[in-house]
Amino acid sequence: MKIAETVTFGSSGLNRAAELRGQACALKANSQARSIVLWRGKPLIAGDALCRVPLDHPVMMEAAADMVFLGCEDDAPIFAADLSGWLPPDVDPENLDSFQDLTEQQHATLPDAAFAELRAIMTRLSPRDAELAATAKAVIAWHLSHRYCARCGAESQFAMAGWQRDCGSCDARHFPRTDPVVIMLITHGNAVLVGRSHGWPEGMYSLLAGFVEPGETIEAAVRREVFEEAGVRVGQVTYLSSQPWPFPASLMLGCAGEALNKMLTIDTDEIEDAMWVSREDIALAFSGNHPTILPARKGAIAHFLLQAWLSDNLD
Repeated sequence: MKIAETVTFGSSGLNRAAELRGQACALKANSQARSIVLWRGKPLIAGDALCRVPLDHPVMMEAAADMVFLGCEDDAPIFAADLSGWLPPDVDPENLDSFQDLTEQQHATLPDAAFAELRAIMTRLSPRDAELAATAKAVIAWHLSHRYCARCGAESQFAMAGWQRDCGSCDARHFPRTDPVVIMLITHGNAVLVGRSHGWPEGMYSLLAGFVEPGETIEAAVRREVFEEAGVRVGQVTYLSSQPWPFPASLMLGCAGEALNKMLTIDTDEIEDAMWVSREDIALAFSGNHPTILPARKGAIAHFLLQAWLSDNLD
């Protein structure tokens, strides 16, 4: 396995068993079947591990009836259940679904476990747990936002163990979507281009990123986004690594690009700031010793790519 495949949420070799998705009832009847549980996108964990509960556990009584089949572990079916209808006490709605949400919620039937923001715990999870949590979060979010048929507007139905929605009105079939996003390590000599979005914690900088548009190649998207946001022209572009990013449903396409100029023209509608930072200053930021710059969040592909650049290990 290449180092590029070890990024957080990267494949853990989970057997997704797609051929079994049409057999949801039989899978649920398996005595070894287990479910992970999410509350408003926050997975249930105990310590540093994702919880897997039996399908007859009391907490499942409050979960939505439709469960997503994620795959098999040692021939045991693994599902994902949504507990979003449960209302815990003392919830701060402003921080929900935010990487700044450090709150955890406990259900009375699971006193030794808690629901936690995935971005806050992602580096603590094993590769398998991270893949399961990311997949569950993305697919459940898709169902919540795609209840109605995009062709005729009628309410569609959960199908194929969560991997499809069927419209009974016009017979259309809909499938979970993933939005491609380029994120780029743009360098010029010994410096890398970093930027920050509006509302980020003070001093936090990361790599520039943007959605790939219809009819556009990855390379073209890199060049367009960097020029639009920072006014920098990019020459050669190389693909490096990818990362599923379920916030809500993106596939981050990590690329390296060579800048043809260093003068910045920042589009402040797109980003708050951008700047060139030397390798030495990035190293200081990663060590926590830079006086003004905070690094990209650990676990995000931006952190992964910058770390690889610092160690000359971009493969």
